[in-house]
Amino acid sequence: MYYDVVVAGGSVAGLLSAREISAEGYSVLVIEEDYEIGTPEHCGGLVSIAGLEELGIIPFRKTFDHMIESAKITSPNGNSFTINSKKQKVVEISRRELDKQIAFQAQKNGAIIKVRTSFQEITDTGIRTNEEKIDCKIFVDARGVSSLIHKDRTGILSSAQYEIYADWIKKGKVEVIFDQEKYPGFFAWIIPSDQGKGKVGVAGRGINVSEALDIILKERGNFSTIRKIYAPIWIKGPIEKFVEDKTVIIGDAAGQAKPTTAGGIFTSGMGGVYAGQAISKFLKTNEISDLHNYQKKWTERFGKEFEKQLLARKILERINNQTINKLFESITPEITNEISEKDDFDFHTSSIIKLLGMKGSLKTAQTLISGELKKIWN
Repeated sequence: MYYDVVVAGGSVAGLLSAREISAEGYSVLVIEEDYEIGTPEHCGGLVSIAGLEELGIIPFRKTFDHMIESAKITSPNGNSFTINSKKQKVVEISRRELDKQIAFQAQKNGAIIKVRTSFQEITDTGIRTNEEKIDCKIFVDARGVSSLIHKDRTGILSSAQYEIYADWIKKGKVEVIFDQEKYPGFFAWIIPSDQGKGKVGVAGRGINVSEALDIILKERGNFSTIRKIYAPIWIKGPIEKFVEDKTVIIGDAAGQAKPTTAGGIFTSGMGGVYAGQAISKFLKTNEISDLHNYQKKWTERFGKEFEKQLLARKILERINNQTINKLFESITPEITNEISEKDDFDFHTSSIIKLLGMKGSLKTAQTLISGELKKIWN
């Protein structure tokens, strides 16, 4: 069996690359090891409307859950502030349905999609799956964080996310909880998908995420669990090479999820789009430089932002709960209003800079981490 391109991984990045390549008339096979496209749903499901539009997606009614109105950020001692996110036009979407919607786009363009089919190895003429040998010109690795586990485990954190029913989940209101002792190097989150329904998750370095999440839920009150998902997340930014010979690496497998939040619908999705366009051009010209243009294009778009996010992550991993509490005490309504009115959900380093004290009079933060902050600012 022969295809111009085989894509391993039927998530956002892999399906978008398949959509772009098949739109140019090339034969594409997408293989997905799970039994259903969109399952399991690892993601929190937050994305900007602008991001979806750039990815070429107008959400179906069943894909679109609702608009996010605000994000409440809580410190270890319980102090909090709220960002109004209405102007940022952030939506909570069903990842199961989003993936299926993109799969439909790819299929309409001519791509073939097979589930319960897993990548085994690269061969001289293509790849081998659990079922058969397939010849191809290009192999696209979109298998997610699992592709990175053997490369660098220091960039991987454990995470758990439960989908639950609970009357304390409020539609449109996201919550983020920082506590370096309970969730070292990351945070806990509550993302509503409707009134009384949503996703509660936690990630951190060296913790039992299941136990940490059970504690959060017990403290919050009554709930009913619908689904439990455990998955590694990648927080170390892009890998060195997106293209290795005739293998093209995209999405989480290429480290294209945000280092600060591990979210990647837009950034990984654009990786899939850029890769698909570059592969299509390469198949036409056979010029290897056209293939490598994918990494150049993605880096020009997101490289600087990711560098700043990695520096911000270093800062957040260094500071303790006492420092976080002091930072929260110093955040003014002017800072939260400026973030609410002007900042971009997809490029959010400017928000972090403001919260860490580059704009304002947060002497505590500037004394402790001024050198790192200056790097981000520059």
